[in-house]
Formats: sequence, C-alpha cells, structure tokens
Amino acid sequence: MKTSPSAVARPLPYLALGLALALAFVAPVPRARAADDPQMPAVGQMAPDFTLNSQENTPVSLHDFKGKWVVLYFYPKDQTPGCTIEAHGFTRDQDQYTKRNAVILGVSVDSVDSHKEFCAKDGINFKLLSDTSTEVVAKYGSLNQMNGTSRAARNTFLIDPTGKIAKVYVKVNPTPHSEEVLAALDELQKSSGQ
Repeated sequence: MKTSPSAVARPLPYLALGLALALAFVAPVPRARAADDPQMPAVGQMAPDFTLNSQENTPVSLHDFKGKWVVLYFYPKDQTPGCTIEAHGFTRDQDQYTKRNAVILGVSVDSVDSHKEFCAKDGINFKLLSDTSTEVVAKYGSLNQMNGTSRAARNTFLIDPTGKIAKVYVKVNPTPHSEEVLAALDELQKSSGQ
C-alpha cells in the first residue's frame, strides 16, 4: 500500500499541537537545592562570608557577627504571605534571640528600597539584606527560578559563634519556623556548653 505525501502531512499539525500541549504541562518547577547539594554549605563547614546592604542602605558583613549565633534565612519576596509570616515570627521572638546571643539576618533578591518598605509596613526589627546580584543566594545553594525570575529559596542556616554552620533548614515552613530555630539554638547551646 502506497501512502501519498498529503496523507502523511495531514496529521503533522496535530502532532505539533500535541507536543506543544505536552510541553506546556511539563513546565519548569521551582527548585530549592537539597541539603546534600554540593553547592549548599553543610553542617560543620565555615559559612561563606559576604557583605550586603541592609534596609538602611548600610553594608552588613557576616564576619561582623563573630562571637554571636547567626540565623541566616533566605526568603523569596518581600510582602508576600509566607515571607511576611516568617518575618513576623522572627520579629515576635527577637528578644528571645537576643537573650541567646543570636542575631537574625534575612536575605532576598529584593532591593534595599523594597526591604525598607517591608520593614516600615510590618514593623520588622532586624536586618533584611539585599542580594540583587543573587551572588550570596547562590553561594548558599538557595537560588531558585520561578517563571523566569531569580528568587531565594526558603532555606535557613544557623551559624555558630565561630562562623561554622551548625544546622541547615531546607524548604522551610514559615509558620513555626522561628520557634523551631529557637529550640535548635537551645539544644546546640546546651550541647556546646554555651
């Protein structure tokens, strides 16, 4: 049986449409790096140092906090529901962190002006750092792509007073996060005798 060229060409538009639909349903899924990802610093490693501007447009460096515990948390975007819940938890518990010789540093790829507005609107009382270049977010294995936009993945690093990473949280649930970090901080301080 011989097939004419026009008979072969007829289903081609349908195949192309089917392929296009299949690709549309296999859209890229945002990816936060796993704790064992080689680009994500692990427990026991020195935390990569950095300097970023805060909401006051002043430089803040990680090494400025040697001798203190640091809660370094990465979050996707200012004034979004989950990020606001997380920031409110840290703000609410700020005194508890201070009693434990700990500081909180939030990092996103938002601008200094965006951070300033977020802090003013929501009463955030700790440093939010602007990483518009995504360099620090990438150093911490927390770079995420969503709809073609670079954002920070919701990951947290608890850094000890010597500058080593003591605990890593990946794909954080923002609601109970501050409480779980405080509990881990208490446990780590007890085990290290601090």
